[in-house]
Amino acid sequence: MTEKPNSWQALVASMTPEIHQSLKTAIEIGKWPNGDRLSSEQLEHCLQAVIAYDELYLPQTERTAWINKDGLGKSHCDD
Repeated sequence: MTEKPNSWQALVASMTPEIHQSLKTAIEIGKWPNGDRLSSEQLEHCLQAVIAYDELYLPQTERTAWINKDGLGKSHCDD
């Protein structure tokens, strides 16, 4: 990336699958690849970027936080 993205859409569009996976790993372990801990603000931004990327590029069943409700009965939350 040579230019700074000017929107969330541009940032997500510039993400590669490798960057997406790196962000997911950082979220999972709470650290950057160099060992530095993610701040709460960094964690929040990483989560937002991963969710936005998932929404645009992954099928529903592969998205972060997707819950398979097949075979489950209807609950009061479904309305």
